[in-house]
Amino acid sequence: MSISEAAQRNHEKLFPGHRSTLKITDPEFIEFFDNFAFDQVLVHGDLDDRTRLMTILAALIASQALGEFRVMVRGAFNVGVSPVEIKEIVYQAVPYCGIGKVFDFLHATNQVLTDLGVKLPLERLSTTTPATRHAAGLAAQVEIFGPMIEAMHQATPAGQRHINDHLSANCFGDYYTRGGLDLRTRELLTFAMLVALGGCEPQLMGHIKGNMRLGNDKDLLVAVVTQLLPYVGYPRTLNALRCLND
Repeated sequence: MSISEAAQRNHEKLFPGHRSTLKITDPEFIEFFDNFAFDQVLVHGDLDDRTRLMTILAALIASQALGEFRVMVRGAFNVGVSPVEIKEIVYQAVPYCGIGKVFDFLHATNQVLTDLGVKLPLERLSTTTPATRHAAGLAAQVEIFGPMIEAMHQATPAGQRHINDHLSANCFGDYYTRGGLDLRTRELLTFAMLVALGGCEPQLMGHIKGNMRLGNDKDLLVAVVTQLLPYVGYPRTLNALRCLND
């Protein structure tokens, strides 16, 4: 077996001039992995390079794959994912994965971007204030999921309503309303994170519906799941497909 021309070409696009040490220590593994991840998987769907890399970065954060994330940030940068977009992917992960999981990725992102010559901090992209964040977040939720959000708020037990309020104000008001990424892209990234997290099938089902309301149809979501397969494995891939089919 040898690495196919397509796999070599696609790898070189992400990592020009890079020579993997694993080709020396684990040449047989690199042959079949690179053929799979950089050739066989890429023929399915029509995701552009930028979208593919952005969803992979989101999934790697949720998977706690810090080493691979560092590598793929450079690949994403090389195919045109901007520093703002990279940072927004990391920020978007906080309400879904928690700062305990995202903290190291934030620092790793800063280090990689600095090494690439990007001056930090980047521009401010918040669009809400303490007074507007709840209303703006609720409006984003309604746009994504429909008017059932308001009914859900009303049906929540009194002692638990503060969680829904935080969901609107914090998850959606603080994060989804930021600049740098549009709502449709943010919802696609959330889908990738939930696929990679595992154990979040009820939330994944909800965000599948949200993606479809925003125009991210089933074919697109299957394409994303396919591109995530080498990075998240088969169990989470198959669970995601089951949720999509349901």
